[in-house]
Amino acid sequence: MSRSVIDLLATEARFGAQNYQPIGVVLTRGEGVWVWDTEGKRYLDCLSAYSAVSQGHCHPKILAAMVEQAQRLTLTSRAFHNDQLAPFYEEIAALTGSHKVLPMNSGAEAVESAIKSVRKWGYEVKGVPDGQAEIIVCANNFHGRTLGIVGFSTDPETHGHFGPFAPGFRIIPFGDATALEAAITPNTVAFLVEPIQGEAGVIIPPSGYFTEVRELCTANKIMLVLDEIQTGLGRTGKLLAEQHEGIEADVTLLGKALSGGFYPVSAVLSNNDVLGTLRPGQHGSTFGGNPLACAVARAAMRVLVEEGMIENAALQGARFLDGLKDIRANTIREVRGRGLMLAVELYPEAGPARRYCEALQGKGILAKDTHEHTIRIAPPLVITSEQVDWALERFASTLTQDFS
Repeated sequence: MSRSVIDLLATEARFGAQNYQPIGVVLTRGEGVWVWDTEGKRYLDCLSAYSAVSQGHCHPKILAAMVEQAQRLTLTSRAFHNDQLAPFYEEIAALTGSHKVLPMNSGAEAVESAIKSVRKWGYEVKGVPDGQAEIIVCANNFHGRTLGIVGFSTDPETHGHFGPFAPGFRIIPFGDATALEAAITPNTVAFLVEPIQGEAGVIIPPSGYFTEVRELCTANKIMLVLDEIQTGLGRTGKLLAEQHEGIEADVTLLGKALSGGFYPVSAVLSNNDVLGTLRPGQHGSTFGGNPLACAVARAAMRVLVEEGMIENAALQGARFLDGLKDIRANTIREVRGRGLMLAVELYPEAGPARRYCEALQGKGILAKDTHEHTIRIAPPLVITSEQVDWALERFASTLTQDFS
């Protein structure tokens, strides 16, 4: 006998740490762009697990790869070689044009690994005095939840009462190349930045910003580290968001969609000698690069390309963005987006975005609020034109709804 929604929610509240405030729906099944709750109601998923389920829920080819590998070998640790790691390296390098790969599990682990690597490179290659390396980051960033990462967050909810924090980070405004230039010192080893700030509300920098950033990093021998954990692997209508300005990062961080939502897989990709400074015993992960993760990631990358999901993200993203911009509602302050990474920012007087997300839930759409007044929209990359139009009808009726 299945348990009631009330019972499941009450049990979560009783035993679970209250570090999330989810929308009040209990999901039990997913397929493609759709998910179903425990009572059988169907919803269009417009969050994709923060872009981790870009290939759609329970993609059959990724599932088959996972099941097949799980029946053969799941984990060896990196104490031994496995027959999936080399093909994973080969395929992700060919896909992204990278030279070296460091496999990890979560996105936050990839960020931490990059921080360690660029510092080590700074000391051993650039010649920065030991213990003085600086990394420049942006205000309103989101790179994960570890202690090292939250120390350079500007969100009080993220870092409040978690200190003391590690030094070595300088915070500048996002999208301001002049501020970056002013922040660079002889001890600067890297600039860590999201191509589009996702958690901040899908904030897109000015055109030409990353071209300037690339030039500044090259001129000052600084590693440009792009956190593409959300934006990468087709989300913005390109394989990597950096391609919108035709630049190439020194270090690229991937995660989330790298496994299609089946398993935690992330990777640090390097186009130079940054990862070459690591020696045996200096960094590692028991699960990083395990055969199950590699088999899943290989399938996830393969279907992304073979099934045209990146091109579809560009096509449907433009359709979705245009449709949102066509909604005439005095609640909407701004609509932003690139590919299928979209946001509707509301005027403060329209009330909190969460109530609009709850209203959308009642109409069969699951979206999530961020920073109080913004609705984030990021459906799986397999969404069709008909499904986009279906969603737009419900967004229009919700954003014009009178909540008074």
